[in-house]
Amino acid sequence: MLKINKAAVIGAGTMGAQIAGHLANVGIPVLLMDVAPAELTPAEQSQGASLDSPAVRNRPTRELFERMKKLSPKPLFTPEAAALIRVGNVADHLGEIAEADWVVEAVLERMDLKRDLHRKIAALARPDAVVTTNTSGLSINGMTEGLPLDYRQRFFATHFFNPPRYMRLLELIPNHDTDAARLRAFAAWSEAVLGKGIVVGKDTPGFVANRIGCYDMQKALWLTIEESLSIDEVDAIMGPAIGRPKSAMFRLGDIVGVDLMAQMGRNLQGLLKDPEELALFRQPEFIEDMVKRGWWGEKKGQGFYLRTKTAQGREILTLDYRTMEYKPRAKTSIPSLDAVRGLASPAERIRALCEADDKAGRFAWKHLSSMLCYTARRVPEIADEVLPVDNAMRWGYNWELGPFEMWDALGVAETARRLEKEGRETPPLVNALLSSGRKSFYETRAQRVHFFSPAAKNMRIAEEAPQAVFLPRVHGDNKVVLSNPGASLLDLGDGVACFEVHVKMNVLGGDQLRLLRDSLEEVGKNFVGLVVGNQGPHFSAGANLMLITTQIQNQEWDEIDLSIRSFQKSTSSLRWFDKPVVGACHGYTLGGGCELAMGCDHLMTAAETYMGLPEVGVGLIPAGQGTKEMLMRCTENIPKTDDADYLSGVRFAWETAGLAKVSTSAPEALKLRYLRASESTLVLNKDWLIGEAKAKVLQMVAAGYRPQTPRTDLPAVGESGLALFKMLLHQMRQAGQISEHDQKIGTKLAYILCGGDLSYTHFVSEQYILDLEREAFLSLCGEPKTLERIKHTLKTGKPLRN
Repeated sequence: MLKINKAAVIGAGTMGAQIAGHLANVGIPVLLMDVAPAELTPAEQSQGASLDSPAVRNRPTRELFERMKKLSPKPLFTPEAAALIRVGNVADHLGEIAEADWVVEAVLERMDLKRDLHRKIAALARPDAVVTTNTSGLSINGMTEGLPLDYRQRFFATHFFNPPRYMRLLELIPNHDTDAARLRAFAAWSEAVLGKGIVVGKDTPGFVANRIGCYDMQKALWLTIEESLSIDEVDAIMGPAIGRPKSAMFRLGDIVGVDLMAQMGRNLQGLLKDPEELALFRQPEFIEDMVKRGWWGEKKGQGFYLRTKTAQGREILTLDYRTMEYKPRAKTSIPSLDAVRGLASPAERIRALCEADDKAGRFAWKHLSSMLCYTARRVPEIADEVLPVDNAMRWGYNWELGPFEMWDALGVAETARRLEKEGRETPPLVNALLSSGRKSFYETRAQRVHFFSPAAKNMRIAEEAPQAVFLPRVHGDNKVVLSNPGASLLDLGDGVACFEVHVKMNVLGGDQLRLLRDSLEEVGKNFVGLVVGNQGPHFSAGANLMLITTQIQNQEWDEIDLSIRSFQKSTSSLRWFDKPVVGACHGYTLGGGCELAMGCDHLMTAAETYMGLPEVGVGLIPAGQGTKEMLMRCTENIPKTDDADYLSGVRFAWETAGLAKVSTSAPEALKLRYLRASESTLVLNKDWLIGEAKAKVLQMVAAGYRPQTPRTDLPAVGESGLALFKMLLHQMRQAGQISEHDQKIGTKLAYILCGGDLSYTHFVSEQYILDLEREAFLSLCGEPKTLERIKHTLKTGKPLRN
């Protein structure tokens, strides 16, 4: 595989600084450069500084670098990653790119600037270094015209999507002379090290994702006017109802920037020649008006939506584009939209909505059918195959289905007949598919995806990394060993099984715990090891709060006690199981989900793993072994001597759980002790999580796996520690930092972590701490304020401070 040990990023603006940040995230030292200043600031003048001072010359880059660190969402996995970024300036440090394995140019989107800079880079970069430009649409061939052949062979575009840490898509756009082997090597490296989904496009306007995405948005703009729908109505149609994010159309416009939307349209108008495209990419009058007024979206405080403060709190107003006035948001209730909300499958939602004969159905059909036809006509112009187009829209715009997957969802033949009935022309690519006797663009056989190739006029197997495992295909291949409505046990092959939760937010309740127990029995008999993971949005958001609420309201205290015992046994006994258990964590790994993960022998973690024990926010404490695990993890590296200070570790555990700290990345979860460095592996490519977890199981088996035994040496500091925490809680209460109920929860948490009110330090068993967890949890369930907190969280998704 290609090795990149050092990188240089030229251009420290929004994208350049964040690209440098993501390289630092994965451990690559980066030199970040921007221009040197032409004049001193008033502060520098007053300090007697000169333009020759290194601090002055690096100031523009330093300021942009510091701005990047404050962005939200956070570009860096942890603040410490910033130490790998060294700032400089182009005038003084450009020569240092000779040390870089990869040089990224990310300056302003001006062809003259980029051409001039690449002439300089060509003379300075190492002959074997990869050189790329980050651009969203400038000609790649035009950028290096006239430069040496050996430079053009190692040059291509790396089009990152904003924000680079979070957006999976990375478009690679070669020039006519780019070396194909070098491009493939870089693509493989980017998949494995940066965690990116790679789409190789062509040097055409907008490349792949933005060419389709901009058309999609422009078509929706014009249809909004033609169909006389409101902005609220269109966003209700163009969100989850058609497999798009909640930001939908106009909310996304506010995030991207109305000015940038208009500019992208103008850019494409200047590059395209087709009269239909030219007309479509012209901006509606109200958009031009918004740009002139400075209503550019979130960065200006108003765009299609306006947030205002009222006596009742914050209110969101919606722009009426006919009058250019803001009005209170109107709740959208359209029969077809109401009907599709209950459908889990995006394909089913799209199909049902496009068949509906109401204003939502008509808009959805007119919009999607236009976009689908447009996209089908862009192959092979923007990409040779249909698969990269679908990947680009799923990874770059977060669509649940790509355009050709939508063709399949609606039925290719059925859609072609409907277009013909409406007097619209069917795209040649669709005709070629139907003429070949195929009914869909995709087929899945033996867990491998096949897609229709227009060049071959036949199906091709999609190239996928061997680490990539897709659980829906495992289901489709009849590899389900056990199942109930909430979970399944799947056969991954090679003697490895996978316990998969599949409910909303993957919460853990009776169905999941029962199947986990049955799964362990099955694995014990017929498999060599177990993976615990799923491919939903989240690993698990925790225990089923709705079930707990019902039990509390019915005062089913024995049932709650039994549930906690069952949960504790399920999570804590995983390490004592005689076969290796490896977790695959991603997204929310909270509460009971965190406790389940903590029970695994090893964890493969996605970078975007948000891990924590937030139970105090609902008036409870972690009682599925979470408190016990935090005590173990925060004290295990303290040498067991006569004068050992265990209290510092206990306090770290108390503050972490008591403040409900949730990591913003897997590396931060290490800092918070939710993960152990020796028992966790970071996997940047989310599609590889299950496959890498399976490989880890087999590795542990080959190494002669032996289960752990329950510990009996957990330090319990007793009364001395408990007195300290009670004093801290009293001071916080007096300062108005916490409520009376917070104080009660904090005291119970401290009681568990200190091992109760023992008179001096003892060493106790895991079961001893688990019993304290259960008792504290039960007592808090009987508190009215805890029930209030749980109900508030279920209703609003936010914690209540009462």
